[in-house]
Amino acid sequence: MFSGIVEGTARVVSVVADEGNVHLTLQWDLADELRIDQSLAHNGVCLTVVALPGDGTYTVTAISETLRRSNLGDLREGSLVNLERSMPVNGRLDGHIVQGHVDTTAVCTGIEDADGSRYFKFEYDIDPAMAARGYMTVEKGSVTVNGVSLTVCDSEARSFRVAIIPYTMDHTNFCEIGVGSRVNIEFDIIGKYLARLAGFADR
Repeated sequence: MFSGIVEGTARVVSVVADEGNVHLTLQWDLADELRIDQSLAHNGVCLTVVALPGDGTYTVTAISETLRRSNLGDLREGSLVNLERSMPVNGRLDGHIVQGHVDTTAVCTGIEDADGSRYFKFEYDIDPAMAARGYMTVEKGSVTVNGVSLTVCDSEARSFRVAIIPYTMDHTNFCEIGVGSRVNIEFDIIGKYLARLAGFADR
């Protein structure tokens, strides 16, 4: 489990296709603190560390299903990736409950200055049946964008906006998100459970 509080960013140094899988090697300042089999969120996608060469890099593997449902298939050498290690049991939940299971991708359709911060608008395509099961945003609710826990504003049926403060711009890959960029979205797990329970109650 994660909290959506990004620990840092890493650059992709190698992308190797292996049948339907892709092996990603990244350079990170904290790579030497990792261990094999450790879970690490990459742009909000939970992946397992499979190799530690000892040179400040590590390798993870994304399967075809992960590549299909996320923007990890867009990564190239030099891509900037948001990283978060799993939350310790005795840690503070500074963001919200994040599983690291990306639900869909969204496209940035607008960026607006907000007196030093910026509003980013994202649009996504979700089947109405999935939306009824909690795969949606709600006003002032939580959403994860590329692994970053954020508060929703201007929630619509297929779009929402988030406000990004300068610190987040400087310490995540929001600094490289522009109009047309594709990002990973994980909707709030609590909302999914509540929608599911409401569905059972209506039967």
